[in-house]
Amino acid sequence: MQKYLAEAIGTFVLVFIAAGVNLANWKMGGSIGIFGIASATGIALASMIYAFGHISGGHFNPAVTISFWATGLIKSVQAVFYVIAQLAGSVVAAILLKAIFVGVSPQYFLADTTLTSGVTPGMGILVEAILTFIFLLTIYGALVDKKAVPGFGGLMVGAVLAALIMVGGSLTMGALNPARSFGPALVSSHWAVHYVYWVGPVIGAVVAGFMYRFGLSKK
Repeated sequence: MQKYLAEAIGTFVLVFIAAGVNLANWKMGGSIGIFGIASATGIALASMIYAFGHISGGHFNPAVTISFWATGLIKSVQAVFYVIAQLAGSVVAAILLKAIFVGVSPQYFLADTTLTSGVTPGMGILVEAILTFIFLLTIYGALVDKKAVPGFGGLMVGAVLAALIMVGGSLTMGALNPARSFGPALVSSHWAVHYVYWVGPVIGAVVAGFMYRFGLSKK
């Protein structure tokens, strides 16, 4: 149960900050900007990895869990409960954001991820898949591989997430995580192109997992 609680809390913090900083940015007229949004999200993830990684492995992302399951790093039952815990944490974060950002959250659907103008669902899936592919390669290389430099994995994963959000923010808002989208979508009843944020990240994560585990790693 400690593992599932750690995943729920870690995902709660990640979604609360990732969506919350977007809502704060809109409330402040865009003064935080993409750099601030990306940095806050990356710092949140790095902090949760250091806080709970030794308990649950620090997934906080269904795409990560599915990739680990597909490559044999986690059992099926545990993977299912990890995803449930992650989605539960996301929903709690969205509920609290709705209570806090009164007047801003209804207009922006609790900062639910959505495609910007001119980006088709197919392009959105491609963008999310590519970004998550890079993200997962970093996770496997910095956190999973036993030959990785110890102590820096969480920092590197948080840093690459921030960089990837800067790239994808103007296209898909750079979710790279179905849980990042699920809670705000559920609480705000905003399901437009929600599938993009499952299909893209899961494809990118699984491809990266197989490439690293069976192509780059010797184990």
